[in-house]
Amino acid sequence: MKVLVARFATESNANIPVKNTILDYSLAINSDQMIEKMQVKNLFDEADIELIPSIYAYAGPSGVLERNCFDYIESCILNQIRNHLDELDGILLFLHGASYVDTLGSGEHHLLKEIRKITGNYLPIAIACDPHGNLTQEYAESATIIRSYRESPHTDIDDTFALVAKMLIDLLKNRRNVTPVYKKLPLILGGEQSVSADEPVRTINKFMDEMEKDERLLSVSWHVGYIRHDCPEAGCGVIVIPQDNQYRAFAEEKAEELAEFIWKRRHEFHYTGTTAEPDEALHMAIHNPHGISFITDSGDNTTSGATGWNTFILRQALQIETDKKFLFAAINDPKTAHFLAKKQIGETVSVSLGVNHDEMSKSVDLKVKIKQKGKVMQPFRYNGEECFPIGDCVTVSVLGHPIDIIITDKRQAYTLKSQFDAANVNWDDYDVIVVKIGYIFPELKKKAGFYVMSLTNGPTLQDTRRINFKRIMRPMYPIDNI
Repeated sequence: MKVLVARFATESNANIPVKNTILDYSLAINSDQMIEKMQVKNLFDEADIELIPSIYAYAGPSGVLERNCFDYIESCILNQIRNHLDELDGILLFLHGASYVDTLGSGEHHLLKEIRKITGNYLPIAIACDPHGNLTQEYAESATIIRSYRESPHTDIDDTFALVAKMLIDLLKNRRNVTPVYKKLPLILGGEQSVSADEPVRTINKFMDEMEKDERLLSVSWHVGYIRHDCPEAGCGVIVIPQDNQYRAFAEEKAEELAEFIWKRRHEFHYTGTTAEPDEALHMAIHNPHGISFITDSGDNTTSGATGWNTFILRQALQIETDKKFLFAAINDPKTAHFLAKKQIGETVSVSLGVNHDEMSKSVDLKVKIKQKGKVMQPFRYNGEECFPIGDCVTVSVLGHPIDIIITDKRQAYTLKSQFDAANVNWDDYDVIVVKIGYIFPELKKKAGFYVMSLTNGPTLQDTRRINFKRIMRPMYPIDNI
């Protein structure tokens, strides 16, 4: 037996002024390297199933895709399916669910529709995906298996990939007719309100785990959705998959039950940890007496596609008098980063930091001393490596202020100690660290004596009610009082 595999992952934030091109992707095409990156080859080897590679295309959270970029990625998958159609027994896709293509809409939805035009309705297609993706009934029912990660932050990505691979292998060994059941909820949430260590998500996950113990069900998942582009698909949904379509009526009952279970808890969704308006958040962090304070700049959350350009909290910090030592990790300004990279460590220079795109990214004139140079590292879980380099950074000390800044030529969230190490920065040297994320990540949370999410403005604005949606289903809670 043979299974074609593909990976296409992009989380498209339409509120940033740049689009994704093919150069923004980590790529592997039609090769053993592509299969290795999928991290499931051993499972198929054990089942004596051959994997046929197509494309591995990973860009992470970023902007809307240029159409020709998506067309290339999609064509690599479709052409391989056409080339091997007569020998294919199934297809395994690792997708995100929140891509958005210029002039086209959802990339995942278009891709699956085009695949079905080639394969017909019955070739098994299994999809592992991010819970922060938007679904429709047509998309869900065009798949055979679709399952999202449980955890946010997504610490169970590899486990989910392996689980979906095993489900597909079992289905190929024991063929039966399987169609997912999809139920949409009139509920729209940001990722910062659906952290799995907190309630009500922890209870929802336990509820789904219990559901899956029933032998009549293959998989149960809750898809939070994605709010950073305006589209009809936006909003939460649940998917329940029967072991066989003879149990479809039962799966429909359980989908209704799960949807109702989540809906009854709509008032319980909240930001994880402490949140505050920017001035209060800064005050709280400075006056924390217990270890390092982390401030998350939630309006410039690079894990949800923001640019990392914002200088707002830096400007806040420059206006106060304190002996607390600050680190900004990081501010993305390619022009300034490249200028500083040509200077020597220990050199004092004047810079205008900030890309000046809008009020939030307004440039700041600073006199700085170059402290360290290093690499910008992106976390990478799929082949056992912790991180891989994507760019360069320079750390500077602001003269006259207890402030250090990591200035990068690529946007990147700093969520792991190893990323600070790669910048040659010791986070134990600081009292307050400002990072470009929303909810706190595990290593930072463990290190923090205190952490607070600053409700800043920007492309990842947290208050759903303030986002100017035009195309979503209405009524929708909490935008509408239902």
